[in-house]
Amino acid sequence: MYNFQQYRHIQAPGWSLGWTWAEKELIWNMIGSQTTEQGDCSRFKGNIPHCCKKDPTVVDLLPGTPYNQQVANCCKGGVLNSWGQDPANAASSFQLSVGAAGTTNKTVRVPRNFTLKTPGPGYTCGPTKVSKPSTFFSQDGRRVTQAMMTWNVICTYSQFLDQKAPTCCVSLSSFYNDTIVPCPTCTCGCQNNSTQPGNCVDPNPPYLPSIFSSPAKNSYAPLVKCTSHMCPIRIHWHVKLNSKEYWQVQVTITNFNYRMNYTQWNLVVQHPNFDNLTQFFGFNYKPLTPYASINDTAMLWGIKFYNDVLMQAGPLGLGNVQLELLFRKDKSTFTFEKGWAFPRRIYFNGDNCGMPPPDAYPYLPKTSSR
Repeated sequence: MYNFQQYRHIQAPGWSLGWTWAEKELIWNMIGSQTTEQGDCSRFKGNIPHCCKKDPTVVDLLPGTPYNQQVANCCKGGVLNSWGQDPANAASSFQLSVGAAGTTNKTVRVPRNFTLKTPGPGYTCGPTKVSKPSTFFSQDGRRVTQAMMTWNVICTYSQFLDQKAPTCCVSLSSFYNDTIVPCPTCTCGCQNNSTQPGNCVDPNPPYLPSIFSSPAKNSYAPLVKCTSHMCPIRIHWHVKLNSKEYWQVQVTITNFNYRMNYTQWNLVVQHPNFDNLTQFFGFNYKPLTPYASINDTAMLWGIKFYNDVLMQAGPLGLGNVQLELLFRKDKSTFTFEKGWAFPRRIYFNGDNCGMPPPDAYPYLPKTSSR
């Protein structure tokens, strides 16, 4: 499995891959993964297959699996990093021995109805397509062998299928206006203590300490601080400094989720001045230029072992990461009027974040002191 997405990871609890066998195939054994259910193997005596289900579901093995059960690129707990950020860890592999199948490329039947869950329903898989057989090189690189048969399945992601509401939001501020524009109310949900008590946590005692003293039933279910926006992640864009030739922005990412660290987080920001980005502090930067003549989108992520983990919210405060960007002014386009200095769109870990309405952006004062 290859995650060719530029900035969307498959995060814990990881992927699960399913399909339907064309005939009466079964799985004798697996290396690098396992099925979630064995199914009915009662017709076998002695040597029992690994899985007899018509529609198996496969999950990755966890780190620390014994070496004799591993293959290359396995055993990461189903976590796949994005291709643009960490291509070395954007693939996952496993092997399985199939029984009751054909023995030639004319009798082998292609599986169908592939599904990919992560664990939500955001991915939709297309039909299975027979492609050119894969080739494999020997260790000395002097001999090439060929697979008997190869097929490919392409799965695409939709945030609308996966989530009913955003998972992040954006707030804005600037040095030239005292107004701090907050995330829109109910961006990711609303506080509803009458019908859904406990959907957020009051950060004041005695509520917060009880969260950390009692084990969570599902550590991957978000438990957020009670806010007006109810988002696990907030990105704050602050126009910090202005000089004759340059202007500077500070970006703060805040984690309101009490149950989750965001490892290898990333931001994708769209702003017309990225073609004049001069310097950046405290993170990695990569331009995303699907149209070669337009450089208005940037991918930002943390430095390994420094700030690549956005820590969970806790009793001592909220986890946060700060970034600084210095832009050179292009006199033909630069202005502080009409919200030009603020981003057009922001994604966190591939999710489109809720933005304030344009008429709420901080505006330039009509007059200023001499």
